Order: sequence, then C-alpha cells, then structure tokens
Amino acid sequence: MNRTELETVWAPRLLGILRIVTAILFIEHGTQKLFGIPTPTYGMPEPFTLLWVAAVLEVFGGLLILLGLFTRPVAFILSGQMAVAYWMAHAPKSIYPALNGGDGAILFCFIFLYLVAAGAGAFSIDRARGA
Repeated sequence: MNRTELETVWAPRLLGILRIVTAILFIEHGTQKLFGIPTPTYGMPEPFTLLWVAAVLEVFGGLLILLGLFTRPVAFILSGQMAVAYWMAHAPKSIYPALNGGDGAILFCFIFLYLVAAGAGAFSIDRARGA
C-alpha cells in the first residue's frame, strides 16, 4: 500500500470511523444526563440549566456528528462546550486530568476541533452533499 492510497482511500474512511465512534460515546454522556440511560449520575437536570444545555448539546450535537451533518460548525460548538466543561467542572479539582476526571473532556475537545478542520470524512451526509 503506497502513501497515495492511504491518503485518498483510507484516511477519509478512518476519519469517518473516528467521527462515528466519537459521536456514539458523546451521545451516551447526554442520554445519561437527560434520560438516565445507561445509568443516571446526577439525577435529571432542571430545564435550561447549564447541565441541561450541556446534555442537549451532547445528545443532539452528537446525533448530527454521528450522521455527519453540519459537521464543522457543530464540532466547533461541541469543542467549545468540552473546553468549558473541562475548565468549569474538572480543572478546579486538580491540575492533573487523570485525577480530576477530565481526560475525556480534553479528548472530546480536541477530536471535535480536528473535525472542524478535517470535516466529516466518509460515511457522512456532508460528504454526500459535497460540503
């Protein structure tokens, strides 16, 4: 397999898989907050609170990322959400992500930031519509 084949055939496919897996994991965090699925961690948030807005973004933004629809603008918003989540909820506990539980937020933040630049990749509505 040469470099050109990796770049033209496999890179978009692997980007699409990264997008899909990231979205599924991200949606799970939102369904946990909004619906208690797979298990509630905080109880259901009050509507229009910061936690509720985060959960809505995680579910519906995650669904858009999963479908690869409006990937770049949605990923930009979700990247910002994860940066805010890290600094508000995790960083005050410790400067070390392994201790403050924020490593997931950091990874989501930078994966979404990468999707802003790279786009949706294969298996996406954006790609089908030429966006």
